[in-house]
Amino acid sequence: MLTCEALAFFDTKTKLAKAAGVELQSLYKWGTLVPEGRARRLEEASGGVLIYDKDVYDHYRQAKRIGKQNTCTTKKESD
Repeated sequence: MLTCEALAFFDTKTKLAKAAGVELQSLYKWGTLVPEGRARRLEEASGGVLIYDKDVYDHYRQAKRIGKQNTCTTKKESD
């Protein structure tokens, strides 16, 4: 699950942090992907709209090893 997709679903970083069960400051450490444990929680919080897919994480780790990463652009929000 991409962090930018989760942020787009929950609209604000504050709402995303609350749904993930973390402090707002923790979001800034996430990077491109939502941490796997939090992705599972967000899948439940979104009613299945956001999907945790183990293969995405495996692919990301493999691509990172060879120097290729998927990214998406997010708008900057102030909370």
